[in-house]
Amino acid sequence: MKLLLIDGHYYVYRSFFAIRELSNSRGEPTNAIYGFIKTVRRMLKDLQPDLAAVIWDMGIPRRRSELQPAYKEQRAEMPELMRPQLQKIQEIVPLLGLASLGLPETEADDLMATYTCMARSLGHQIVLATNDKDLFQLVDEKVTVYSTAKTDLVSPKDTHALLGASTVRAKWGVEPEQIGEVLSLIGDSADNIPGVNGLGPKNASALIKAHGSLDAILADPDIVKNERIREKIKAAREQISQNREMVRLDLDLPVPMELEKLLIAPRYPELVAALAKCEFKSLLAEVESEAANLTTVAQGELF
Repeated sequence: MKLLLIDGHYYVYRSFFAIRELSNSRGEPTNAIYGFIKTVRRMLKDLQPDLAAVIWDMGIPRRRSELQPAYKEQRAEMPELMRPQLQKIQEIVPLLGLASLGLPETEADDLMATYTCMARSLGHQIVLATNDKDLFQLVDEKVTVYSTAKTDLVSPKDTHALLGASTVRAKWGVEPEQIGEVLSLIGDSADNIPGVNGLGPKNASALIKAHGSLDAILADPDIVKNERIREKIKAAREQISQNREMVRLDLDLPVPMELEKLLIAPRYPELVAALAKCEFKSLLAEVESEAANLTTVAQGELF
C-alpha cells in the first residue's frame, strides 16, 4: 500500500503566500484555503495513495525546549489573515477524505516519522509531502519526498518529483541517514539552532564522508586535518552534541489514529457545501462532477 503524509502547516503557509487577495463576497480571506485544497487534490491525483493524513504541529516537545530554550523563538507570528483560514482548512481536510492529526507538544515531523516507521515495517511505500530537512533522514527505497519545485522536476511537463536516496546523496553529499549528522554540525537557522561558526553544508558533508560518522569526529577531533575547522569543532563539541539531540526524530510516538484507519474516504456532500460557502466556483464544479461520476459508477456496479 502507499501512504501519503502531508506537512499541514508548511502547505498552509505556502498556499497563503503563493496566492494573494482572494476572498469571498463576505470579505473573508480564502487564499490559503483555496491553495491548500488545490494542492492536496493535486497530490492525490499525482500519487493515488491508499492511505493519507495531514499532520499538524501542536507545540514544541519539552526535550527540545529544555535543551535549547531559544528553539524557533525567532519565528514571526502567524499572519492574522491566515488564522481563520487555518481553522477552516483543518475542518475541510476530513471532508477531502484525509485524516487530520496531531499530538500535544509534538511537531509534525516527529509524528510523520513515527507513522513512516510503522508503515515501512509493514512493507508499505511512503511519500512525505514536506519541506522539512529533518525528514530527509528517513528517505530510502520505501520512503520518498514529494516535490513540485522546478529544480527537482526532470522535465517541464512533470507535475511533481519523488525525491529518493540518490537525489539526497546528490544534494547533501552523504547518505540520507547522515543528514542529521550534517545538521548537527551546521545547525539550522530556520529553527534557530546554532551550528559550528563558519562551517557550511559542503564542508560538513565532506567531513562526515571523509571520517565515516559524526561519532568518529567527536571521539577524536584531531582526525580533522584542517586546523581551523578542527579547533572550531573542539570549541563547539557541547553545541554539536546538543544539536544532535535537537534534530533527532521521534520514531515511536503514540499515534492518534491507527495506521490502517487512514484510508481515504471523501465526504462529498459536506465538501460540496464547504466549497460553496467559500465561493470557489470552478473548484466546486470540479468536485460536483467528480462526485456525480462516482455515483454513476457505483450505481452501474449495483446493476
